[in-house]
Amino acid sequence: MTTPKTPLALLALLGPGILVAATGVGAGDLATASFTGNKLGVAVLWAVVAGAGLKFVLNEGLARWQLATGSTFLEGCVKHLGLPFRILFPLYLLPWSFFVGAALISACGVTVHAMIPVFDDPRHGMIVFGIIQSILGVVLVRAGGFKLFERVMDVCIGIMFVTVLTTTVLLKPDWSAVLAGLTLPRIPQMDSGGLGWTVALIGGVGGTLTILCYGYWIRESGRNGPEHLRTCRIDLAVAYAGTALFGICMVIIGSRIVVTGKGAGLVVALADCLAGPLGPVGKWAFLLGAWGAVFSSLLGVWQSVPYVFCDFCSMALKDSPAARAARLATTSRCYRWYLYGLALVPMLALQFSFREVQKYYAVLGAAFMPCLAFALLYLNGRSTLVGKPYRNRPLTVAVLSATLVFFALAGWFGLSD
Repeated sequence: MTTPKTPLALLALLGPGILVAATGVGAGDLATASFTGNKLGVAVLWAVVAGAGLKFVLNEGLARWQLATGSTFLEGCVKHLGLPFRILFPLYLLPWSFFVGAALISACGVTVHAMIPVFDDPRHGMIVFGIIQSILGVVLVRAGGFKLFERVMDVCIGIMFVTVLTTTVLLKPDWSAVLAGLTLPRIPQMDSGGLGWTVALIGGVGGTLTILCYGYWIRESGRNGPEHLRTCRIDLAVAYAGTALFGICMVIIGSRIVVTGKGAGLVVALADCLAGPLGPVGKWAFLLGAWGAVFSSLLGVWQSVPYVFCDFCSMALKDSPAARAARLATTSRCYRWYLYGLALVPMLALQFSFREVQKYYAVLGAAFMPCLAFALLYLNGRSTLVGKPYRNRPLTVAVLSATLVFFALAGWFGLSD
């Protein structure tokens, strides 16, 4: 791997990782990090770093499998986990798509209504602006292909990080307390929900099923073969460092203000509270960053999840290599129709509260993580499948095993609430 010599070359190196960061950060991350900071302060910042580390290990394992074997991780699961996986995966993917679509549409709608409050009823604003942005996402995905998608995502994530970082600095937190929270792991208020909120913070960093999409993005970027593994590790390390930084900022922001509200409504409440210490400009800057977070997440899901569906269909139908390549193209009928369904069908759930939609989405997302950890332990643990140089190392095995235990705890403490 050659060292990038220009900013554009570096951006190309980090392209798929930027997409991971942009897609993985959404309304749920905003809400969970802010609430945890509001309740527990900056003492739990270490949990953000731990959560990002877990997601890095999971995604690195997925990339390692694909680059070492030449097949997607989903293909490996279908081939080696057999009939139970082939039955259960579509039963998981379809409801996950519905609820994540509904959560993202409503989150985008609420955020834009906060910036452009032209409707007397905020619920109407959420529905109208949410529908407009869902359709806009489809247009962007269909109009310019992968290259336009990358450019738009770069802009959204740039807005998100610049505004949230600026907001954090302007709030003038106690930086010594921030450093202590990052380096001295502890859980305040253990007897009054502190453990549950800390577990929620660890699980809320980054994406869930969208982790699978990294494999399709590195393929679009021309990364095929184990010689690209180091590049992917650097790419993912930067991506999850950025994701952790965003989470740290949201915990700090939540710790500096008193705010109520849940789900996407928290974004509006946070912005209103920030208007006091930062003024109207600070409020608008934060809303713009929040919009960048939720819209980039919506756009990333719209562009990438149809790949997952098409990949599964191709294997279920036993396509030839040529037919499989055609089905996985963004111009294929399979890809287009799943994209349209993902963007339109979840609109039916806009009649329900965001909190309820987010609840089911969080439950389904949390259920995916231990399954992925188990699959990585099994597939990447066998030299006959992945090759001896690319087998899981003892530290990776330990982290994946800890992930299984962690998400059992996540279910126990009701991360979905």
